[in-house]
Amino acid sequence: SPGTSPEKWTALRRAPGEMGFIGDQVESIRSMQVRQVLAQIISLGMIVTSALIIWKGLIVATGSESPVVVVLSGSMEPGFKRGDILFLRMSKEPIRTGEIVVFNVDVSPTAC
Repeated sequence: SPGTSPEKWTALRRAPGEMGFIGDQVESIRSMQVRQVLAQIISLGMIVTSALIIWKGLIVATGSESPVVVVLSGSMEPGFKRGDILFLRMSKEPIRTGEIVVFNVDVSPTAC
């Protein structure tokens, strides 16, 4: 309000730890310099790009559209438990006894 002294405004502000998590994050971003923000953005971009390159490399190396899958149900127990990570590879060899077969089911809106 008009006529409020600077001391009163200081008293109305919250202490840095009282703003909450999001407020603290916004304040820390504001205090960063432009160069630091750009460095953080570039680092994040490099991490995402690296993950995509590794994923595409696995697709090429294994010949599978989904080289890494997670077991979502208990239907494969006792061999694989729920949450296990499986690495798949395609093979031109005939399927033999004991091998695990993975089906890729395409679901389209018209099929339902």
